Amino acid sequence: MTINFRVSLTCCLGLSALVMAAATLSERSNARAAQDDQPYVNQHYPDFGFLPSPLEYKGRVFTLSQHYPKTEPPASERPDFLKIDFQKNWRDYLLAAQDYCFKDNVLGGDVADDFDAAIKDQPTWFHVPWQHCGPNGREGVHGLTKEAPVAPQQLAISQSHQGGQMYAVAIYNHFGGYVIGKVWADKDKPNAHDVRFPVGTVVMKVLFTDVPSTEVPSLENPLKWNAYVTENYLATNRVFKEMTLIQMDLMVRDERAPHGWVFGNYQYNGKMNNANKWKNLVPVGIQWGNDPDVTDGTWGGYTNPIPVVTRRNPHLKETIINPDDNELPPTHLGWNGRLNGPADNYLSSCMSCHMTAQSPTKSPISPLFQPADKVPSVGSTGWMRWFQNLNYGERFDADKPTSSMDYSLQLALSLQNYYQWKDAAHRTIAARYRDEQLNPVGEDVTEDYEILRSQPVELNQINPR
Repeated sequence: MTINFRVSLTCCLGLSALVMAAATLSERSNARAAQDDQPYVNQHYPDFGFLPSPLEYKGRVFTLSQHYPKTEPPASERPDFLKIDFQKNWRDYLLAAQDYCFKDNVLGGDVADDFDAAIKDQPTWFHVPWQHCGPNGREGVHGLTKEAPVAPQQLAISQSHQGGQMYAVAIYNHFGGYVIGKVWADKDKPNAHDVRFPVGTVVMKVLFTDVPSTEVPSLENPLKWNAYVTENYLATNRVFKEMTLIQMDLMVRDERAPHGWVFGNYQYNGKMNNANKWKNLVPVGIQWGNDPDVTDGTWGGYTNPIPVVTRRNPHLKETIINPDDNELPPTHLGWNGRLNGPADNYLSSCMSCHMTAQSPTKSPISPLFQPADKVPSVGSTGWMRWFQNLNYGERFDADKPTSSMDYSLQLALSLQNYYQWKDAAHRTIAARYRDEQLNPVGEDVTEDYEILRSQPVELNQINPR
């Protein structure tokens, strides 16, 4: 029997198409060849999952920065901004950290050329692999992955757009790149044990939305990237869209932080009118703990789903929010005023989500992402499990067989994607054949076969590089 699979080249490029796309990038190919003799992990993971065929698309193409350092960088190379007291001088810390992130990534020309980490002969920033597959996987223009939906009035009271979505790309400095390389040193046997990011690790992520900038006052004078994204959040078909910068996230492994990590957030405010539009990302605030003693289940008046004004909670001791309303646009923040950005859930916080990073995943990133009958009441003991203070490298589910990803949700997702692909690939091969010669044990694969026949098979999930 012949089984005909529907394969969409406009969704996921096969190996030959990826090779054709790579041929248009001679500079990057030469740079990669020159790096083969350098002390880097060099596994050639897939760059992306979604882009039209090279016969149809001739624009810029995203390249994964994956030549990870094989040795941990010395302490002398830690960022200078770690000398700033992040509690007493939180604003200076965040602005200096932003400058550190922009130094190698913002080139001063066309913004479309910025954050292109892989093109450097000696890379200083790195991506996490295995973000290319699945319906939310990396698109091939800037390497953006689908992050979250955007509800009406989430960004501003004047925002009425339905079906809005967030896309993002994150990069890790060489301290973080070293750990990514350790986890993914063997492309067939990733090592998820004892993941600990060294002091000096910096992770930054820029987030873009397709909500019309005309509906959100802070997005005037916008910074835009063109990207190959889904038509809306619920859609699966991909289209080219202009995406507007709205947020930047920051994670810093700082030895002075009580639990090992400092989180920062920045929101775009076009009214700042900086010549360098990336600098219109103004500090929202900083967080180094979850304030587990602030348990007010009535929301305390500080949780703010529709951001007419920014509501700051004076009872928080481990979050500082920018007090300047002239600089910071109205924003909803996180639960009870904890740090979160406009793209994030107003009933969560930066640390609350990231501390759940594990492999395999055992708990969702929010108590809300459970069956309705299992969602704990706000402020209860069950709810506050997501607002405890967890030290770096500790497991969120210490009573279950899982490994901590040390606050890195991207690492957790990369491992989840890999193992799901591996399992699906095995089942796909088994389900293709039904005769006795190829299925001597007589296993009944009828159900799997019918499922496969009714679903498209994406090339990058069958034959990853």
